Amino acid sequence: MIHLSEQELQRRHKLEELEKLGVEAYPSELFDVTFYAKEIHDNYHPELNNFQEVSLAGRLMSQRVMGKASFAELMDTSGRIQLYINRDEICPGEDKTLYNNVFKKLLDLGDFIGVKGHVFVTQVGETSIHVKELKLLAKALRPLPVVKEKVDEATGEKVVYDAFTDPEQRYRQRYVDLVVNPHVRDTFIKRTQLVQSMRNFLNDKGYLEVETPILQPLYGGAAARPFKTHHNTLDMALYLRIANELYLKRLIVGGFDGVYEFSKDFRNEGMSRFHNPEFTQMELYVAYKDYHWMMDLVEEMVERVAMTLHGKTEVQVGENVINFQRPWQRLTMFEAIEKFTGHAIGALDEAALRTVADALHVKLDPSMGKSKIIDEIFGEYVEPKLIQPTFITDYPVEMSPLAKKHRDHPGLVERFEAICNGKEICNAFSELNDPIDQRKRFEGQLELGKRGDVEAMVLDEDFLRALEYGMPPTAGLGIGIDRLSMIMTNSNSIQDVLFFPQMKAEKLD
Repeated sequence: MIHLSEQELQRRHKLEELEKLGVEAYPSELFDVTFYAKEIHDNYHPELNNFQEVSLAGRLMSQRVMGKASFAELMDTSGRIQLYINRDEICPGEDKTLYNNVFKKLLDLGDFIGVKGHVFVTQVGETSIHVKELKLLAKALRPLPVVKEKVDEATGEKVVYDAFTDPEQRYRQRYVDLVVNPHVRDTFIKRTQLVQSMRNFLNDKGYLEVETPILQPLYGGAAARPFKTHHNTLDMALYLRIANELYLKRLIVGGFDGVYEFSKDFRNEGMSRFHNPEFTQMELYVAYKDYHWMMDLVEEMVERVAMTLHGKTEVQVGENVINFQRPWQRLTMFEAIEKFTGHAIGALDEAALRTVADALHVKLDPSMGKSKIIDEIFGEYVEPKLIQPTFITDYPVEMSPLAKKHRDHPGLVERFEAICNGKEICNAFSELNDPIDQRKRFEGQLELGKRGDVEAMVLDEDFLRALEYGMPPTAGLGIGIDRLSMIMTNSNSIQDVLFFPQMKAEKLD
């Protein structure tokens, strides 16, 4: 049984009263919106007497009833605007029910209304709508959290209290968060602008946006644990993709020179303020290029994003000002580890790496091979210290089973990650296109899996078959859209840039 608060009971009683009056609480007919609040605020000029016929719709956010005339506030998707409502104008005949009963007694804050009228400026200089028609569009049966303000007697400044700020409530009830915390909308608008900026950049380069399967018979393209499901008709196991890399490279085999995808990927791993099991990344593959070329493209694209969102390359992120202006710092992985730990590990075997990790108090487990040990040292001592955008290049071959071997340095691959604000935002390779070498790398991953590495890659015979038909030299890139959005919107948690982040099941009454 659902427990209703006193306010919720009152709203349901008002709904019944509306029905008795013959007022539809959820009418079906179209309400034609012709203008938005922000548009009116930005463009109304009393001397021009413009906006003489306007129609707006949104939530009722405040009421000040004063006899035959009242003021109210309407909030639409663009912002808020004041309403002036006169009883005799919205009820020109004998029947004053719409004003006396519906507006004054049966409407609540949060209800959706539509109004028609003209724009004017009040005696105190506030741009307002002089309402000629008012219509209830949807009754809200739950009250919105009311953000209250009071004046601090000591400072004279307004202090907000009872705000809707609890993170768990905000993430679970994002629909409420968006209504009562307008700055949250700005974050998601910027995220959309970020994606659009990247899409325009890639389209201008002539690359083709494509779609690849989310349900895959084999998961691949990254080191991660998958989510598993079952297809009833085919009676086969399927996996939610952990990456779309192997399918996009199949398209390069098929003859496309440049393809990209904004993809939802899924990894069954830990959660934190930097990790959500469902996340978005953009992957790009361009034929006849290498990782040096791709570094230049990443710099150019992310610099473009910063300019689009902020009008400058400098972005405030917490206490740091991050500058995305090209060129970015470049260090090899071994140079970076030596710089921040004092240990040169490039020539060490697994046993020696374990000794270094122990000296640095880096926790390891027996399943970890060389690549995981190096990655743990890097993650503990290097990554958190890289605040300004930095390319880390030339990784050990064991860490990168899908990257091409380094042309100059045996034992390394042509790979880079871009690190910013202490976290990876992108990963890129000169892609491995030698099918024999690729098979050996997959087989090496199988051995790691036997040792207990649950994130080791599986062997994909169809992908190997595709490579055997021939794939041209190719540069590949994956950019984490959620991580980049956190930086570009100065958000502290990945949950702040996801409309509906994954959370524990909620117990509802």
